[in-house]
Amino acid sequence: MHLLRLVPALALVASALLAQDAPPAAPSATPSAAARRLAERNASRYDDTFKRYSKRYFGPGFDWRYFKAQGMAESGLDPTATSWVGARGVMQLMPSTYQQIQSRRPEFGAIDDAEWNIAAGIMHDRYLWKLWSPTIGEAERHAFMFASYNAGEGTIARARTAAQAQASDATAWAHIELVAPSVPRWRYRETLGYVRKIDRYYTGFGRIR
Repeated sequence: MHLLRLVPALALVASALLAQDAPPAAPSATPSAAARRLAERNASRYDDTFKRYSKRYFGPGFDWRYFKAQGMAESGLDPTATSWVGARGVMQLMPSTYQQIQSRRPEFGAIDDAEWNIAAGIMHDRYLWKLWSPTIGEAERHAFMFASYNAGEGTIARARTAAQAQASDATAWAHIELVAPSVPRWRYRETLGYVRKIDRYYTGFGRIR
């Protein structure tokens, strides 16, 4: 990543914001012990399902393990998981989002069925991947896709506006992380942590394959 280039005045503002409410430190290349234990425990769980729907919605060349890492971050691959806001299943989809997807895929069954929940989650990822494809390079797009899954595409669009204003670059995820404290109406710590957690699980998962 290139270092953030800010004019002096904006640099002072950014420094003050980051000092007051700094995002979590970036993870090391080595996955955490917890991430590795979870990866080992779920070493082959739902592999066929993640492979099938990753291939269907992203093509055979896409690494399906990204979505399995996302499922680990969302629920620990627990099909009965329910969040405090009502998100359900392996991929922690809101019922309203699942209903919208199901209206286009009537063959999808109940939201709590692990196969259909995973399929719908990956299908929603595909929508977000395509949404950012005109402006975000493929190497950076995973972070934007997963962040949008967590916080909503509108929130990440506002973060990009802030990054463009402060850094003149809204295409690098590192810039989004740096301006995150200045973006209103965003629980940015949750989102940045979510993206990093997926990366840790993906790294840990890959090391035991």
